Formats: sequence, structure tokens, C-alpha cells
Amino acid sequence: MDYRYATEADAPAMAALFAANHHDALTQEQRAAQGFVQGAFDEAALSRMARGGELLVADDAGRVAGLLAVSVAQDMPAPPPPVLGLLRAQDTLHWRGRPLGETRWLLYGPVVVDAAHRGHGVARGLFTMAVAEASGRADALVAFIEAGNLPSWRVHVDGFGMTPLGDYVAADRTYTAVAAPADA
Repeated sequence: MDYRYATEADAPAMAALFAANHHDALTQEQRAAQGFVQGAFDEAALSRMARGGELLVADDAGRVAGLLAVSVAQDMPAPPPPVLGLLRAQDTLHWRGRPLGETRWLLYGPVVVDAAHRGHGVARGLFTMAVAEASGRADALVAFIEAGNLPSWRVHVDGFGMTPLGDYVAADRTYTAVAAPADA
């Protein structure tokens, strides 16, 4: 498996992977078993993000096996509700004893792994690359996990050791902000 920055040529495969794992494309049972991603990430948006150096991919012999976005939330032109909620909650969420708003942080996510590659360390490889790439640019990588997305919790908190920072509500949904040090 090769972990690298995404290119614009990866956009169609990334869009298909994202669409196949989107909250609205899955049944309640599938969401409970495998987790889900949210947001509007079509081919054009993913191509733009790849151009901006915001996407990492796991490449399995030319096939996108997984993707992870790492971006500056404050620079998003139109943040989706969960990101807006996270930005608004920065003063109530604390990272290493300081309000998140006083911390240099990068938004981690969404992350999605192709069904055929789950359980083979792809998410861990993307996480490891994100931490390495964020070192020097940020103090923390911050993600949000929607209440009820237990697979994401198991991967990020239980598996990767991300620290829960607290809960917040956005668009009538509850999220938990979690963070990992960018200097690990």
C-alpha cells in the first residue's frame, strides 16, 4: 500500500468511494456496522481539495483504497454544519489545558476506506501519514464523530487513541470533538 497526497486524477475514484459510504447511501444496519461519512464531496470538490493538498490517499496498485482529508477549518469558504459547530465550540473545547481556539489545529476527516480494504490497516496508515504531515503545521488534528457512529469511535478513540474534547450540537445533531497530537 502506498500512502500519498491525492491528485486531481484520483477525484473520480474518491468521489465513488465517498458516495458508496455516505450516510444517506447506507441502511441503518450498515451505518451501525461500518460507520459512515457525511457532507457534499463530489468529484469537483475532491478535485479542488486534491489541488490544494488537502487529501491523502491509500493507493493499492493504482486503486484508491482509502482517503483522508486534512484541512484548515477556518479557511473553508462554506463550512458544513458540523464544522461550523466545531468552530463555534472552540472556546468550550480544550486541548492540553488550553481552549481549542488558542491551539494550532487541522481538521481531520472525513476518512473512508473501501470495504475490500477494511481491517488491513489502511485507516491506520492514513492516520499515521496525517500526523506526520501535520507535524510543524499544527499542534493537533481534530475530528468530529457524530453520536451513534460507534465504528468511527472504535477506530479513532479506541484504536488510534484520539482524545475526546467534548460534545457540541450542530443542525440538531450531536457530535464529539476528538483530537490527536500532531507531534506524535
